Amino acid sequence: MNPNRKLDALNSKDSTITTHFGFLALPGFSLIAYAAAIDTLRLANRIAGQELYSWETLTPRDELVRSSSGLEVKPDRIAENTHTYDTVFICGGVRITDTWTDALGKWLQMLDRKGTSLGSLCTGTYILARAGLLKGYRCTIHWENIASLREEYPSLNLTDDIYEIDRNRYTCAGGTTPIDMMHHLVALEYGHSLAAAITEEFLVDHVRSMTDRQRIPLRQQIGTSQPKLTEAVMLMEANIEDPLTPDELSSLVKISRRQLERLFRAYLDCTPTQYYLGLRLRNARRLLLQTEKTIIDISLVCGFSSAPHFSKCYRDLFGLPPRDERRLLLNQDKGFDFPFETGIKDS
Repeated sequence: MNPNRKLDALNSKDSTITTHFGFLALPGFSLIAYAAAIDTLRLANRIAGQELYSWETLTPRDELVRSSSGLEVKPDRIAENTHTYDTVFICGGVRITDTWTDALGKWLQMLDRKGTSLGSLCTGTYILARAGLLKGYRCTIHWENIASLREEYPSLNLTDDIYEIDRNRYTCAGGTTPIDMMHHLVALEYGHSLAAAITEEFLVDHVRSMTDRQRIPLRQQIGTSQPKLTEAVMLMEANIEDPLTPDELSSLVKISRRQLERLFRAYLDCTPTQYYLGLRLRNARRLLLQTEKTIIDISLVCGFSSAPHFSKCYRDLFGLPPRDERRLLLNQDKGFDFPFETGIKDS
């Protein structure tokens, strides 16, 4: 769907272009991820005063499906060939490998051939990967499942970001991250103002971006056998504004600089300097998109002595300089109005 057509439709009270979602709830699915995604769409409709989105819950069979919390949902229909959706999300959770069937894989492949966008919540990424529908796409999954998915599908472009949007594939880590991902999708279609109004209703004061990484415990990444590496990363996170030098860092953790570099190479596939720079730049991006601090102030807060150097490093990591990224965000808010009440009576 052309975003401009959607913007025109939203600004015209007489017409609405509705996007249709299907949520395939598999046994053991994460209830919080499922509810977060759907409620974002519900609030978009309510705030805009129009049916921008519709959704149905699908199940493999015509029966109640139980979530990982024990609560059950009733399907609107079973997953079959007879209905058309713009996007279908696979809602996964515990024991996701047990939910696979060849029929499910064939149905998803059929949707892909029809041009349906495909996404996943929590562990649903596994199902898309097994169906062969993530080849050549960036994707993510809950941090507990990253290692096993990489082991089974080593060619996947699997990241540890909280969500990934790559063309017509939308994957997220589960938990509350569907709010962040759906916020992004609503902003793409109808602008940042509507998306921001939704998160305000959720009482969410910090919307994460696609480049925010999951807070994966270092123990999960490297095990418990590397306390010096864990200590070094904690020191980095505590010293963003005044970065420690490599020599200071190695001195504080009481190993040689060469030993520290070997640990980072072996377990995090980068140098200490590269890891530290990534931490600082991701912190800078959050400040850039979520505060009104000047770019010079942000560069100083994140340990850069020169704004041009900060801009170059930022562009190298995120693909565009900080000034351009902030301008894109501001441009989303211009020339767009939608009917919503400032005092919402029920939610």
